Amino acid sequence: MPVDPIARFHRWFAAAAKHPQIPQPEAMGLATADRRGRPSLRVVLLKHADAAGFVFYTNARSRKGRELAANPWASVVFHWQPLGRQVRVEGRVEMVRPDEADAYWATRPRESRLAALTSQQSRPVADRAAMQAAYAANDARWPGDTVPRPAHWGGYRLRASAIEFWQGHAHRFHDRFRFERASAAHAAWTVARLWP
Repeated sequence: MPVDPIARFHRWFAAAAKHPQIPQPEAMGLATADRRGRPSLRVVLLKHADAAGFVFYTNARSRKGRELAANPWASVVFHWQPLGRQVRVEGRVEMVRPDEADAYWATRPRESRLAALTSQQSRPVADRAAMQAAYAANDARWPGDTVPRPAHWGGYRLRASAIEFWQGHAHRFHDRFRFERASAAHAAWTVARLWP
């Protein structure tokens, strides 16, 4: 197997994107843990992947944002069941630069920007009516296309230190290849085949 897991990821992602039974190939499970090591898991959307890492966006005041502030190690998994494929990525997470977050923010539909500006993500709310009232207030306050990116909303980059590719086969005799590097700054990857 070639020692370039990012190129392999892009080939697998392209195949998943073309598959008619995979409507959201960018959906990935994101596992974080709090300061005491208690895990939580949710699905987020990959927005960019390259040699620097895997990027997603969220509210830094959300549960995942608070957990990443306390413990910056995380893992993501892509599961493309119709292809019998899975990719796991592990590493340290850091915030993207504000200009990167601004550039992505500008590409979002106005309604999505209003929703992100309004949401106090992961906090209790009385009912849907309260959410809708807060949204309507921001809609009136920010007419047109001028919705500002809140300072607590931005991007996160998972700098991969390990990437594992899993290809399913009959009788659970699967192929697994794990790529690792000493650190996200260390460019050289090693690869090992694992027992399924």
